[in-house]
Amino acid sequence: DVQLVESGGGSVQPGGSLRLSCDASGNTYSRSSMAWFRQAPGKEREGVAGIAMWSDDDPRYSESVKGRFTISLDNAKNTLYLEMNSLKSEDTAIYYCAADYSAAAWQPLRAQDFRYWGQGTQVTVS
Repeated sequence: DVQLVESGGGSVQPGGSLRLSCDASGNTYSRSSMAWFRQAPGKEREGVAGIAMWSDDDPRYSESVKGRFTISLDNAKNTLYLEMNSLKSEDTAIYYCAADYSAAAWQPLRAQDFRYWGQGTQVTVS
């Protein structure tokens, strides 16, 4: 099984930065795809960024965060990061870390393709 625990959320002014972390444990082959999603009140869960655990393919970003957010894995592949810069009020949401054993799930960034989820961390930009 896989356990995901997010941290690093908080409140920041527009234009500010935050770095989210997701500590992952369990079978590494059960998390061949990893990603960050977010959900704002009254909206559907949205894919923000995805990365492949076992390839060097460039990460995938949603158009709304491209150029501002960076997803990365630590060398041990046990911590997933999301560096968020130039934050806007519309970035306010609960941010979730997700993982799946499928090596392809990270590209389409669809929530239904991910089996494992963290509990979420709140990001407020105001």
